Amino acid sequence: MSATEVTPPADASTALPSADFCDAYATTVPKGPLSADDIARRAFSVMPGWIAPLLRVRNLVVKPFGLKPGPDTTLPAERQIGFFPLVSSQPNRVVLGFDDTHLDFRIVIDVTNLTHDKSEVTATTLVKRHNLLGRVYLAVVMPFHKRIVPAMLNRLAIADARI
Repeated sequence: MSATEVTPPADASTALPSADFCDAYATTVPKGPLSADDIARRAFSVMPGWIAPLLRVRNLVVKPFGLKPGPDTTLPAERQIGFFPLVSSQPNRVVLGFDDTHLDFRIVIDVTNLTHDKSEVTATTLVKRHNLLGRVYLAVVMPFHKRIVPAMLNRLAIADARI
Protein backbone atom coordinates (compact mmCIF):
# COMPACT_ATOMS: atom_id res chain seq x y z
CA MET A 1 0.00 0.00 0.00
CA SER A 2 1.37 3.42 -0.84
CA ALA A 3 1.21 6.45 1.43
CA THR A 4 -1.71 8.78 0.90
CA GLU A 5 -2.56 12.22 2.21
CA VAL A 6 -5.07 11.95 5.06
CA THR A 7 -6.84 14.17 7.54
CA PRO A 8 -4.42 14.79 10.42
CA PRO A 9 -5.28 13.08 13.70
CA ALA A 10 -7.41 15.48 15.76
CA ASP A 11 -5.00 15.48 18.70
CA ALA A 12 -1.81 15.94 16.64
CA SER A 13 -2.11 19.71 17.00
CA THR A 14 -1.20 19.39 20.68
CA ALA A 15 2.40 18.95 19.53
CA LEU A 16 2.44 22.56 18.25
CA PRO A 17 -0.81 24.29 19.26
CA SER A 18 0.02 27.52 17.42
CA ALA A 19 0.67 25.79 14.07
CA ASP A 20 -0.60 27.58 10.97
CA PHE A 21 0.20 24.70 8.60
CA CYS A 22 -0.63 21.03 9.02
CA ASP A 23 -0.70 17.99 6.76
CA ALA A 24 -0.57 14.25 7.24
CA TYR A 25 0.22 11.11 5.26
CA ALA A 26 -0.51 7.51 6.22
CA THR A 27 0.35 4.01 5.13
CA THR A 28 -0.09 0.46 6.33
CA VAL A 29 3.08 -1.35 7.34
CA PRO A 30 2.97 -5.14 6.89
CA LYS A 31 4.42 -5.86 10.30
CA GLY A 32 3.26 -5.36 13.81
CA PRO A 33 2.99 -4.63 16.57
CA LEU A 34 5.46 -1.77 16.32
CA SER A 35 6.21 1.20 18.53
CA ALA A 36 6.27 4.75 17.23
CA ASP A 37 9.93 4.95 18.23
CA ASP A 38 10.75 1.87 16.10
CA ILE A 39 8.95 3.40 13.12
CA ALA A 40 10.48 6.86 13.52
CA ARG A 41 14.01 5.47 13.83
CA ARG A 42 13.48 3.29 10.77
CA ALA A 43 11.98 6.15 8.75
CA PHE A 44 14.54 8.83 9.63
CA SER A 45 17.77 6.90 10.24
CA VAL A 46 18.18 5.81 6.62
CA MET A 47 16.48 8.04 4.09
CA PRO A 48 16.11 7.43 0.36
CA GLY A 49 19.36 8.31 -1.41
CA TRP A 50 17.86 11.17 -3.45
CA ILE A 51 17.01 13.09 -0.25
CA ALA A 52 20.61 13.54 0.99
CA PRO A 53 21.66 15.83 -1.91
CA LEU A 54 18.52 17.94 -1.37
CA LEU A 55 19.38 18.35 2.31
CA ARG A 56 22.96 19.33 1.49
CA VAL A 57 21.69 22.05 -0.88
CA ARG A 58 19.14 23.19 1.70
CA ASN A 59 21.85 23.46 4.38
CA LEU A 60 24.09 25.55 2.12
CA VAL A 61 21.24 27.87 1.10
CA VAL A 62 19.93 28.54 4.63
CA LYS A 63 23.31 29.09 6.29
CA PRO A 64 23.63 32.79 5.26
CA PHE A 65 20.19 33.45 6.76
CA GLY A 66 21.27 32.18 10.17
CA LEU A 67 18.91 29.21 10.08
CA LYS A 68 19.82 25.88 11.64
CA PRO A 69 21.87 24.12 8.97
CA GLY A 70 21.38 20.55 10.10
CA PRO A 71 21.38 18.17 13.04
CA ASP A 72 22.32 19.34 16.52
CA THR A 73 25.59 17.49 17.11
CA THR A 74 25.47 18.33 20.83
CA LEU A 75 22.40 16.13 21.42
CA PRO A 76 22.98 12.60 22.70
CA ALA A 77 21.88 9.87 20.28
CA GLU A 78 18.89 8.90 22.41
CA ARG A 79 17.52 12.47 22.18
CA GLN A 80 17.66 12.51 18.38
CA ILE A 81 16.10 10.42 15.62
CA GLY A 82 17.92 10.81 12.33
CA PHE A 83 18.72 14.50 12.25
CA PHE A 84 15.63 15.57 14.21
CA PRO A 85 15.61 16.27 17.95
CA LEU A 86 13.23 14.06 19.89
CA VAL A 87 10.59 16.25 21.58
CA SER A 88 8.57 13.47 23.20
CA SER A 89 8.06 9.73 22.98
CA GLN A 90 5.19 7.44 23.90
CA PRO A 91 4.61 3.88 22.68
CA ASN A 92 2.18 4.97 19.94
CA ARG A 93 3.41 8.52 19.28
CA VAL A 94 6.77 10.18 18.73
CA VAL A 95 7.16 13.94 18.27
CA LEU A 96 10.25 15.31 16.55
CA GLY A 97 11.16 18.89 15.69
CA PHE A 98 12.68 22.15 16.77
CA ASP A 99 12.10 25.87 16.92
CA ASP A 100 14.05 28.31 14.75
CA THR A 101 13.92 32.01 14.02
CA HIS A 102 11.84 31.63 10.85
CA LEU A 103 9.52 28.81 11.93
CA ASP A 104 8.85 26.06 14.44
CA PHE A 105 7.98 22.59 13.22
CA ARG A 106 6.98 19.22 14.56
CA ILE A 107 6.72 15.83 12.96
CA VAL A 108 4.27 13.58 14.75
CA ILE A 109 4.57 9.85 14.06
CA ASP A 110 1.51 7.89 15.19
CA VAL A 111 1.31 4.10 15.07
CA THR A 112 -1.90 2.13 15.36
CA ASN A 113 -1.31 -1.59 15.61
CA LEU A 114 -4.13 -3.10 13.59
CA THR A 115 -3.22 -6.78 13.95
CA HIS A 116 -0.21 -8.87 14.92
CA ASP A 117 1.14 -8.40 11.39
CA LYS A 118 -0.13 -5.00 10.30
CA SER A 119 0.26 -1.42 11.61
CA GLU A 120 -0.97 1.92 10.34
CA VAL A 121 1.58 4.74 10.42
CA THR A 122 0.62 8.40 10.15
CA ALA A 123 3.18 11.19 9.78
CA THR A 124 1.78 14.62 10.58
CA THR A 125 3.76 17.79 9.93
CA LEU A 126 2.94 20.94 11.89
CA VAL A 127 4.53 24.33 11.19
CA LYS A 128 4.26 27.72 12.85
CA ARG A 129 5.70 30.42 10.57
CA HIS A 130 7.14 33.45 12.39
CA ASN A 131 7.89 35.88 9.60
CA LEU A 132 8.25 36.42 5.86
CA LEU A 133 11.31 34.17 5.74
CA GLY A 134 9.28 31.37 7.32
CA ARG A 135 6.48 31.80 4.78
CA VAL A 136 8.93 31.85 1.85
CA TYR A 137 10.88 28.90 3.24
CA LEU A 138 7.74 26.78 3.62
CA ALA A 139 6.56 27.70 0.11
CA VAL A 140 9.93 26.68 -1.36
CA VAL A 141 10.21 23.37 0.49
CA MET A 142 6.55 22.34 0.12
CA PRO A 143 6.92 20.59 -3.27
CA PHE A 144 9.80 18.54 -1.81
CA HIS A 145 7.94 17.88 1.43
CA LYS A 146 4.98 16.46 -0.51
CA ARG A 147 7.33 13.93 -2.12
CA ILE A 148 9.69 13.18 0.77
CA VAL A 149 7.13 12.26 3.45
CA PRO A 150 5.20 9.77 1.27
CA ALA A 151 8.50 8.32 -0.02
CA MET A 152 9.71 7.69 3.51
CA LEU A 153 6.40 6.08 4.49
CA ASN A 154 6.40 3.97 1.32
CA ARG A 155 9.83 2.61 2.25
CA LEU A 156 8.38 1.51 5.60
CA ALA A 157 5.47 -0.19 3.88
CA ILE A 158 7.72 -2.34 1.68
CA ALA A 159 10.63 -2.82 4.07
CA ASP A 160 8.90 -5.04 6.62
CA ALA A 161 11.84 -7.43 6.85
CA ARG A 162 14.16 -4.58 7.87
CA ILE A 163 11.99 -2.90 10.50
